[in-house]
This record gives sequence, C-alpha cells and structure tokens, in this order.
Amino acid sequence: MKIDKYYRESASISLNASIAALVPAFLIIVVDLSFFQNKKMMLLTIPFLIYSFISFQIYLFKVRQALLIKKNMLKSRSFYHSIFETGHLLAVYLPKRLQLYFPDGNLAGEIKKYRGKKLGFPVFSKIYALNDINHHLIGIYKVKKGKYKKIEVFDRNKVYQGYYQIRKLNARKYKKELFDANERFIGAVEGASLFMDEKIINSANHQLGRLRRGWMPVEWSDFFPEPNTPVLSFTEGISESDKLLQMSFLINEYFIER
Repeated sequence: MKIDKYYRESASISLNASIAALVPAFLIIVVDLSFFQNKKMMLLTIPFLIYSFISFQIYLFKVRQALLIKKNMLKSRSFYHSIFETGHLLAVYLPKRLQLYFPDGNLAGEIKKYRGKKLGFPVFSKIYALNDINHHLIGIYKVKKGKYKKIEVFDRNKVYQGYYQIRKLNARKYKKELFDANERFIGAVEGASLFMDEKIINSANHQLGRLRRGWMPVEWSDFFPEPNTPVLSFTEGISESDKLLQMSFLINEYFIER
C-alpha cells in the first residue's frame, strides 16, 4: 500500500459526507412542498447545502492530491524493507488505526487495537498490535491503568522490552518516562502542551527520539503534501527494542489521549 491510497480513502470519506448532507436538505424540501409550502422553511436547507458543497470540494482536492502522489511515486523506488531500517516514520491516522509510512510514501506498518485471542494476556487487557506490511506481528503494546498509567512493550515473540510510564503530578502536569526491561531509566519525555512535539531526553541530556508535527523535509512533500504530517524520528544506531519502546509515543498520542 502507498500513501496515495490513504488520500483516495480520505477523499471517499469527504464524498460520503457530501452526499449524506444532501439527505436532510432533500427531506426538508419534500416535507415543505408536500405539507407547508413555506418559502422560509427552505432556508433550513442552506447549512446542509453549504456543508455538502465544501465536502465535495475537499473530495476533489484530495483526489487531485492522490493522482499527483501516484505520479510522483511511479518515478521513485523504495529502499526500505523493514520498519526498523528507517530513521523516520510518518504517522497517518485513520478511524481506529494508525498507519506508519516510510519517507518515500510506502507503507511501513500499522498499529491498531488487537482483537481475538489476547496473545496469552488476560482477556480484559487493552492491547495494541504493531504489524508490518505483510500483516505480521512485530510489536505488542499493553495499556495498564493503576496508580500510574503504563504502556508495556513486547516484541513479536512476546518478550518484554520495557514500558512507557505516565505519572500525574498535579491537575495540569504529567511526568512521562521510558524504562527498559530491567527497570533502568532510558529517558524522560519532554514536550509542548499546545502542539505535538515530544522528545526523549536521557540522563546525559541527549535527545534519543522525537515525535513532532509541523516539521518535514521539502523532498518528502512529493509524497506527503500535508506539511503537518506527524514524524517520529529515531536517533541513528538505536536498536529494534529501543524503536519499539519509542513507538509507545504513538499509542499514547493516538489511542489514549485522543
């Protein structure tokens, strides 16, 4: 799957919204002509017609984007084979799932709530699965609520890798930290409260990773025309385990805090 398909799906949602908005407008017209014959009642159709028109324009815009992206992708080739090979992943949210893309526009993987047998965890567990493009499980995220909120991280073999902990300090302030499987501190999560920009800072004050919106190299715009597409960046040379841990950012951002 490529990013142009996302824009086509997004366009379809806008088209459906445009059509749906015409239904109440049509009913108002039918009821008014059949029973009331009051011209003022027709004014009630205006908001629906405006919404339908705007949604249809968005549909056309996204269709044009999808066609342009597809054209650009035909001129390029992918150099990535695994989600762990890249230093950057772009996050695109769809209802109930989060798709992760390589900078070249090709799908890298997907995160969504796990359904079915609970992978050996208690049935009531809240679990999210990270799958690659072939739908193979490569990461597991188990959300635990208690005194502190935790996101426990497991690899494809259900081997525990560590956790992301969120502690509430007061009504407005939270402390977010990453720990490895041996309870060793990896880094504190620092970020802005008004917009998406979170960084992992270790005890030596070095940045290990970052999730942010509003930063994207110009060369990626051929495949991602929306400049505010969120980007998860990894420090060069980190392990697969560390990347799995840092992806817990995405679980918290898109499935817990939303």
